Amino acid sequence: MRGLRMPARLRRWWWLPLLIAAAVFAADRLYPPPLARIDAPGSALVLARDGTPLRAFADSDGIWRYRTRLDQVAPVYVDALLSYEDRWFFRHPGVNPASLLRALLQASLHGEIVSGGSTLTMQVARMLEAIPRTPLGKLKQCWRALQLEWRFSKAEILEMYLNLAPFGGTIEGVQAASYAYLGKSADRLSDAEAALLVVLPQSPSRWRPDRHPDRAQSARDKVIRRLVEQGTWTAARGDDARIEQVAARRLRPPMSAPLLARRLRQSQPEEPIIHSTIDLAIQTRVEARVRSRLRRLPERVSMAVLVVDNGNAETLAYVGSADLLADDRSGHVDMIRAPRSPGSTLKPMLYGMALDQGLIHSMSLLIDAPQSFDGYQPSNFAERFQGPVSASQALRLSLNVPAVDLLDRVGVVRFASTLENAGLRLRMTEGATPNLSLILGGGATTLEELVGNYLALAREGRAASPRLQASDPLQERYLMSPGAAYIVRRMLERDPNDNLGTAQYDTASRVSLAWKTGTSYGYRDSWALAVTPEYTIGVWIGRPDGTPQPGQFGAITALPLLIEVADSLPTRKTRDLGSPPVTVSQREICWPLGTEPDPQRPEFCHRRLDAWVLNNTVPPTFADRQSSHWQGSLLQYWRDPVSRKRLNLSCLKPDSRLITVTRWPALAYPWLSTGLRRRSELPPLAPGCSADEYSTGLRIAGINDGSVLRAPSNRQGPIRTQVQALGTDGEVRWLLNDRYLGKTQGPAMLDLQFDRAGDQYLVAIDPAGRYDGIRVRTILSP
Repeated sequence: MRGLRMPARLRRWWWLPLLIAAAVFAADRLYPPPLARIDAPGSALVLARDGTPLRAFADSDGIWRYRTRLDQVAPVYVDALLSYEDRWFFRHPGVNPASLLRALLQASLHGEIVSGGSTLTMQVARMLEAIPRTPLGKLKQCWRALQLEWRFSKAEILEMYLNLAPFGGTIEGVQAASYAYLGKSADRLSDAEAALLVVLPQSPSRWRPDRHPDRAQSARDKVIRRLVEQGTWTAARGDDARIEQVAARRLRPPMSAPLLARRLRQSQPEEPIIHSTIDLAIQTRVEARVRSRLRRLPERVSMAVLVVDNGNAETLAYVGSADLLADDRSGHVDMIRAPRSPGSTLKPMLYGMALDQGLIHSMSLLIDAPQSFDGYQPSNFAERFQGPVSASQALRLSLNVPAVDLLDRVGVVRFASTLENAGLRLRMTEGATPNLSLILGGGATTLEELVGNYLALAREGRAASPRLQASDPLQERYLMSPGAAYIVRRMLERDPNDNLGTAQYDTASRVSLAWKTGTSYGYRDSWALAVTPEYTIGVWIGRPDGTPQPGQFGAITALPLLIEVADSLPTRKTRDLGSPPVTVSQREICWPLGTEPDPQRPEFCHRRLDAWVLNNTVPPTFADRQSSHWQGSLLQYWRDPVSRKRLNLSCLKPDSRLITVTRWPALAYPWLSTGLRRRSELPPLAPGCSADEYSTGLRIAGINDGSVLRAPSNRQGPIRTQVQALGTDGEVRWLLNDRYLGKTQGPAMLDLQFDRAGDQYLVAIDPAGRYDGIRVRTILSP
């Protein structure tokens, strides 16, 4: 059978298809479609842990567009889009002739454009390039659609539409529209929300739900009817979707945790969607309390608050400044990351290390009195000394001399290196090396690093870097033992009302709160940090430029905000610290020895206290570091059985009795009660005995003990006089009512001034612990 043969006249035009194909190929290569917008960097969105937007960043052109993949959009939206806009999307080559013909007939019958006849590919072509809405423009649009189909798969073209479709104003793409108008990700759309976003690109300005909710709802219902008519949705599903109202949501970019969002954006500039660990409910509460507190602070003062989950070290609230837009408060500066002097906030870590080294227990006897440490002479914040205190008191009251004493025994280098290994780096001024001032704020660190170290108190001694994203690894480092962490928390746990001097906070329903405050030199930084069973909280308040703020300090400025934040946090677990580790136990100890009571020598125990001890270790009270009279708390001397006076080798008798007395640390004596002093005092030296090192003492001259000083009736103002210390050629420190006045050398005179009326207590004390104290009464002129 002869095969079919092309007619001769057609055979003459065999080259025409090839010519057309070549022309199309050449035109495609010479005039390719503009594809720059496809790969243009889009906007970025930082989300809370539940997917709620925290902050949005527009692209370089001010467009809000969050790049998204097809699988990141709810299937209900994709199905509704294809059914409503282009049912034959996966079958046509980019142009649907039937749709174009229908559109042309409708325009002829109605005298106006009823439908455009554009496929989704044609719409994408118009999104990529400005094409005029003319017959010639329509031809160009069809040509561009064909070019796109030759280059990309259907899924890629559909993804272009999802990212480039206009939704009103500067909003492009379904993801940006979903967050802007609905406050949620495009993968969580309901039927009604999907229908709304399907119709918006047709007339985004007229149907914007933030401006015209009624129009938007009417257009949405049109989509729902079409989907029901086509059988895409059932009638019942359509009815359910129509019940949902279009809310008149105010279109405003989200602005929660803005400095954290900026930080994450800078670290991941190519990521369109960035997930954080922020709990939006907690973040909102903390931000509200910061705004409320801000009204009570001076101008130019900023604040920072960090809340971290103890269980996984995830950051739940991040307030880097008081107000991002407040230029006068340097609101753009993230004070969570800014190095600042930590004041006394490092002391809990020091006490934890001292516990681990077996130097102290929770009630170890420490001395808060003027001391010199190789020339370094610390004083307290309130310039008042407390005398003998427990380790717990010293930590709670943030006393400086006991802390410097402990740091000197723990070792400065060891302390600093342990902190750095645990994630807290102390930044020294240029040329400086770590020294004893570290424990009083002599180095700089950040709120983030401080909170990371305080996490150790809730994580069995393991510090951790606060995590900003769930994908961040949990970086744990040893800081102290679990037992030391537990004891330090017990030492810090107390009612904040005691410190504030008021009952303004209800503690009946509060969980266990272990807290510490700090103030840097010159009132530049106010700190408050706390650990609860579930959270670790850090607060900083001050001026970002470092200007001093007299009268603003941790206990008064930062602590109230910390308490308000702590009280606002949800509680899910236990309300207390739970059972102590097996290495921790409670023991009864005695002062001044610091050890457990000796049943055989009850007279050695002047005061009994309950202490937390670590590893069954009950270390004794420190020996006096600057006294040559004795090395420990027990002193033996010979006593005359008849006169009951003290003897020494120059006058020893055969029947002399060896007596052991319990001595308090030398520097504690000015603060002891009369009864305690008598229990540990040595009797006077017997006549005929040569003077020894215990027979000399200081004596205040210039005012007699028990004197009444009265200002002349014709002169107002303070009472002025002079005093001196006799019995020494060395340095003498002076205290008036436990406040440090100054120092003199040998018998040099001290100018003394009494500014108030009433009872006064003047003490002179030397480095060896020798002292004299007198009490006087002053009466000022009215």
